[in-house]
Amino acid sequence: MASLSSFLLLLILLFAITLASSAASVKSYFPGIFQSSLKKNGKNLKPKIPYEAHYFPQNLDHFTFQPKSYKIFYQKYLLNSQYWHKGAPIFVYTGNEGDIDWFAANTGFLLDIAPKFHALLVFIEVSQILALKPLSIAWSYWFYGESKPFGKNSYKSAKTLGYLNSQQALADFAVLIRSLKQNLSSETSPVVVFGGSYGGMLAAWFRLKYPHTAIGALASSAPILQFDGITPWSSFYDAVSQDFKDASLNCYEVIKSSWTELESISKEGLAELSRDFRACKKVSSIYSARDWLWEAFVYTAMMNYPTESNFMKPLPAYPVKEMCKIIDESSPGASKLSRVFEAASLYYNYSQAEKCFELEDETDDHGLSGWNWQACTEMVMPMTVSNKSMFPPSSFSYKEFADDCMKNYGVRPRQHWITTEFGGKNIEQVLKRFGSNIIFSSGLQDPWSRGR
Repeated sequence: MASLSSFLLLLILLFAITLASSAASVKSYFPGIFQSSLKKNGKNLKPKIPYEAHYFPQNLDHFTFQPKSYKIFYQKYLLNSQYWHKGAPIFVYTGNEGDIDWFAANTGFLLDIAPKFHALLVFIEVSQILALKPLSIAWSYWFYGESKPFGKNSYKSAKTLGYLNSQQALADFAVLIRSLKQNLSSETSPVVVFGGSYGGMLAAWFRLKYPHTAIGALASSAPILQFDGITPWSSFYDAVSQDFKDASLNCYEVIKSSWTELESISKEGLAELSRDFRACKKVSSIYSARDWLWEAFVYTAMMNYPTESNFMKPLPAYPVKEMCKIIDESSPGASKLSRVFEAASLYYNYSQAEKCFELEDETDDHGLSGWNWQACTEMVMPMTVSNKSMFPPSSFSYKEFADDCMKNYGVRPRQHWITTEFGGKNIEQVLKRFGSNIIFSSGLQDPWSRGR
């Protein structure tokens, strides 16, 4: 077998070639999923994937030696050994914000390259998720999928949630990988970690924290600079808005001015709004419609691939352009609100399977459970909406946010912890000193590209 350095060089070259030629296979996952995006016709169907599920006994807490730290929970992971030769590399996908089966079903890149390296593929489900709640500008972790240390009580209180943090997640990966290599009698196999969005953040951080375990990382759409004021707070929504403006200035302006039209609707007008939005039941607030529209535009920008896709929802190629075409080609007499509704419907109903839309009471079919815990501890990623955005302007008050965390959980955020633990400021110098072999990839239209 070639030397480790030769292998890594070959791997990096292959990454560059594959990323350039297989855009449809490489997905950029949003660190946080709005629950309504996860409904699939009201059915919770597991995708068919070429992986075998396994469960690894993990200690609850890797960083203390109190008796309760040794509580065991079973962490789910997936294996594909179809192409693997003993001693060949192990490619590990660092999980995201939902059921690991869902991400394995939508990540073709590893299956594409596994035969060339005779690689073992491993997808590890993390015991937390990261999620963005629209308009409240908050981030959070929660247990999800099947990896719940406290079962149904995993997100009951701060006493159980207190174990949920990125350092525990990374340690989970390290312990599982070490044990797996030992059990396979393949301890010399080099490990490369892969991830997108939140999983990409974990992949990059894993390479920094466990360089003796992973020789490299591919972090796609990983906003590791979205902390501590490194990236402007308005960057995400500015980027989403720029995507629509690039597609059509008229489209951008119609969306930008439609919020005022929506906010002018009185309580008496909710029944008509519900009919106009084809809601399955009458909405209780205009903000339900606002969030529904908001979600459609944000996720369409993030899923703006050059080919048809079926990750969040079935979508056409270049869906932002298709949305704007709907707005631009609407009847001249149509209201702005009706235009943006028709455009948003592309996201929710491109398959033409929905007879009505659930604007409220969304279900969680992919193992997500909540919003704000992790934001109230370490993952403090403030977001604002500037005047140049197509969304309604929004500010961020750390004091109000921290007070809300104290009210809900009895904790206050450690707003500088992520940059203290993983770095972020002057990142280029830091990576040159000790963070080699990390590939950060994302397209410029990716709304998270400004945070990495």
